[in-house]
Amino acid sequence: MTEIMLPDFAPAYGEILLALGAMALLMFGVFRGNKSTEFVSLLAAALMIITLFVSVTWADTVVYTFENMFVVDRFTSFMKLLLLVASALAVLMSMQYFKDEREERFEYPILLLLATLGMMVMVSANDLMSLYMGLELQSLSLYVLASIRRDSELATESGLKYFVLGALSSGILLFGCSLIYGFVGSSNFTAIGQNLSAASHGPDIGVIIGMVLVLAGLAFKISAVPFHMWTPDVYQGAPTPVTAFFAVAPKIAALALLVRVLYVPFGELSESWVQVIVFMSLASMVLGSVAAVVQSNIKRLMAYSSIGHIGFALVGLAAGNQEGLRGLIIYMTIYLVMNVGTFACILAMRRREGMVEDISDLAGLAQTRPAMATALAIFMLSLAGIPPLAGFWGKWYVFKAVIASAVADPMATDYGLLGLAVIGVMASVVGAYYYLNVIKVMFFNAPEGEFLPQKSRKLTAIMGLAAALMILFLLPQINAPVLDYARMAAAALIS
Repeated sequence: MTEIMLPDFAPAYGEILLALGAMALLMFGVFRGNKSTEFVSLLAAALMIITLFVSVTWADTVVYTFENMFVVDRFTSFMKLLLLVASALAVLMSMQYFKDEREERFEYPILLLLATLGMMVMVSANDLMSLYMGLELQSLSLYVLASIRRDSELATESGLKYFVLGALSSGILLFGCSLIYGFVGSSNFTAIGQNLSAASHGPDIGVIIGMVLVLAGLAFKISAVPFHMWTPDVYQGAPTPVTAFFAVAPKIAALALLVRVLYVPFGELSESWVQVIVFMSLASMVLGSVAAVVQSNIKRLMAYSSIGHIGFALVGLAAGNQEGLRGLIIYMTIYLVMNVGTFACILAMRRREGMVEDISDLAGLAQTRPAMATALAIFMLSLAGIPPLAGFWGKWYVFKAVIASAVADPMATDYGLLGLAVIGVMASVVGAYYYLNVIKVMFFNAPEGEFLPQKSRKLTAIMGLAAALMILFLLPQINAPVLDYARMAAAALIS
């Protein structure tokens, strides 16, 4: 009689809880209909917070399960913490919006749960198969979320564009995975890394091509140039709460996966992938800073802003060391708070005729809604990287890491690391223009109309807390835990 060895399920308790909870809420919603949307949303947010406590551990151990396809360590714990917080906030921020739009659908929070489940699998993936499974679970949920307003032509168009381009990127990534498996003989990250380390003749050209194709597929998910083309249209066409979710959680998960893919299986090929990362970082910073200048829609502006910020985050990855990875993690933590706060303000911009999205409609906001104008100004200044706000320190840590890497290793200048830092600072200065322009419109233009009072206390609380964190990040009580946990997370991946 054959003995069956069951895997250790303990490292995946968080994912299992989220999957079972999503199925239970789906059945509840089916029987109760759309009138249960608010209750399902609150339960979904609570489930994400419970999952956070279940899945996040700071034990100084690395645990593998499911035939080494799933890994849990301090890096995965920190990144899961960020994306679960982002997803829970996205659920809470959306509740009043869909109620005001009379578009309540119980499927929305459940789709967010399933997307978050896919992201958690992505973060813990240690195999090309688990990578693809998590990526597609996330992507399929996001395609539906982008076009969840079926009666809106703009939302339907954005969902279709996202689906077509997303399917193309998934095909590219899958082809890259097949090349890697064909030339190495394994799909496991650890085994691939060991194989490449042991190869005396250097990597096969097929492995390098496969790695580039996998990088291209993941670059689409983080909307890095030149795979950014879907971002402005999808951000503008999708419902605003969906856009807020797109701007934060999927990018954190995809960046975490990108980091693991580069450092674990392809650490020996750093000379090849650093050049790709430097190019994507440069192109994303420049395009994000320049293209946003001419935008009149604030959601499209935030789309190009997110492209630029991904470029800044990739600066830390280009450094190729533990300090650079620590800077990337700190940057994404601050990026989460900045974007959540900004989109909370955008969701609060409502007049009798509906949502307001044009930047010109913010004219005189400081006179009619001074608290919201002040909060949005803080977020704009932080996104621009103006000291002493938190956004400045995010850029400080990634640029400090890449400059230190270039100085310590003269060969690193061959990859253009010093030039990357210089152009990054210049792009940041250019990008400050359109953030400051939003502040100018709010505080110095004549009012064009009064916004409706904010009904959602949740949105008000999120705005206030996020703005306070941007200002108070200088305090050791606020930044010390972030810096320490980011250091531990980076050390778990790069010794």
